[in-house]
Amino acid sequence: MEDVIEDFRQTVEDAAGRLLAISEEEASAPRAEGKWSPKEIVGHLIDSASNNHQRFVRAQFTDHLVFPAYEQEAWVRAQGYKDEPWPLLVELWRSFNLHLAHVMQNSPEAARLASRDRHNLDQIGWVKVGEGEPATLEYLMRDYVGHLKNHLRQILDGG
Repeated sequence: MEDVIEDFRQTVEDAAGRLLAISEEEASAPRAEGKWSPKEIVGHLIDSASNNHQRFVRAQFTDHLVFPAYEQEAWVRAQGYKDEPWPLLVELWRSFNLHLAHVMQNSPEAARLASRDRHNLDQIGWVKVGEGEPATLEYLMRDYVGHLKNHLRQILDGG
């Protein structure tokens, strides 16, 4: 997991620099009709960080991985990310994710690797874990990083 966390930190630092090179105008423009703008994608990633922060900490004290879902589209709309200054969004995203790397680093190995039969990763995971299949907190952490990288590719690589 150490290599995943270090790669995560490096991804966040590298992406933050590249994101800040995007102009306010470009960050505000949706990539296609009906799609989120870079501001809204980063806003969604902030929401994801917020929700997963709770999950990563709470999972250390429970024998399950059952967590509330959230309405992604509604959260992005409700917070008006499209009207927020781009540098502020990028810095919040960067700081929150560096903290999440710290949380991952400090989570006990036993908690990260404990197999849990009770979970809802078939509903809230980016790459779903089937209902009834065991899951771990470490899987959820790795899944979070994969989700983040996928959205960064949408912004930075146009795909």
